Amino acid sequence: MADDVSAQLIDVQTQLTFQEDLLNALNDRVVAQDLEIRNLRRTLELLHEQMKQKNTSGEDAQLVDSERPPHY
Repeated sequence: MADDVSAQLIDVQTQLTFQEDLLNALNDRVVAQDLEIRNLRRTLELLHEQMKQKNTSGEDAQLVDSERPPHY
């Protein structure tokens, strides 16, 4: 009976160790994804600002008017 309890305790400790490793790996991945999302948001904001600046400067309107579609 003592051997049975000891084996069960070892099994539980082994499972706990694997779960802790998995939790740490998942946490590392979430942190990496959060950093990537922040970088992507920053890039998107910069692109948005650039597009707003180009639209307000009138450069795009001149380019669109002077360009002919490929089928002409």
